[in-house]
Amino acid sequence: MKSRSFGRTSLQVSEIGQGTWSMGFMWGPPRDDEAVASLLRSLELGVTFIDTAYAYGEGHSERLIAQAFREAKRRVTVATKIPPKNMQWPARHTTPVSQAFPGDWMVSMTEASLKNLAADCLDIQQCHVWSDTWMGKGDWLETVARLKKAGKIRHFGISINDHEPDSALLAVASGVIDSVQVIYNIFDQTPAERLFPLCQQHGVGVIVRVPFDEGSLTGQLTPNTKFGHDDWRRNYFTPERLPETCRRVQALQPLVLKAGVSNLAQMALKHCLSHPAVSTVIPGMRKIRHVEDAVRASDGIVLPAEVLSELKHHAWPRNFYPKYD
Repeated sequence: MKSRSFGRTSLQVSEIGQGTWSMGFMWGPPRDDEAVASLLRSLELGVTFIDTAYAYGEGHSERLIAQAFREAKRRVTVATKIPPKNMQWPARHTTPVSQAFPGDWMVSMTEASLKNLAADCLDIQQCHVWSDTWMGKGDWLETVARLKKAGKIRHFGISINDHEPDSALLAVASGVIDSVQVIYNIFDQTPAERLFPLCQQHGVGVIVRVPFDEGSLTGQLTPNTKFGHDDWRRNYFTPERLPETCRRVQALQPLVLKAGVSNLAQMALKHCLSHPAVSTVIPGMRKIRHVEDAVRASDGIVLPAEVLSELKHHAWPRNFYPKYD
């Protein structure tokens, strides 16, 4: 496993991190033993970055991470997130920050995550949604400074709204945040246009989420794939959307051999790692086999320039995410 610098911070993090949303309650029946086993395998294979959030089961995924740390008798860098108090996903740009992230809410949620993770200090705390309209307003920034001074958090970042990378440009340029978390994959390459160069300029760490487009870029879905009633992806890959998604994924398969990798999922991860602004990529990994396959992408070899150029032609910007209020 290779490591990268996390922006201007002193942190060194594994190129492949572990995303834990699927350990909450929106991806079908929770399988806690399986989830903890995947976390333990990640630690064995050199993963040193885990991303989570209070909203992933109201602290459930955070508690599973704490359990894995106890069993492994070691800890690694963890980034978690504060849910917006108004519970709006994504953030509305007309909503005052005082409704989403008032200072007292940020403090109480930080204390809750500290308890769940059995930690004295959070390595990275993030706002779970973001709008640049909040810059210079509310008391969120003063609260971040207080939490850092009190030793409750080391670093602070933001998780950018789905498919809205330009909605955080002001925050990045301001110098007040340490990291951004953003959707970046073969289909949505828009962060590379403006966000990534700005992050490089200001030394802001980049956490890439959704490298597999919620599963399509693993190549495992078919037009007939069915999702359970309690699996949120049934509203993402609807019967109307899934066939076109599969056609576009199939069109990528000839590039796998050119990329010099064993499967589409490896190419998807290496596509993300090929951009120098990226600090770590966090595929959701709830099973040991997911972990073992993903970590193979971290070998220090980026995709050939020819393949990266061809992949640009497969960009497919769109937003399938439902809104949650």
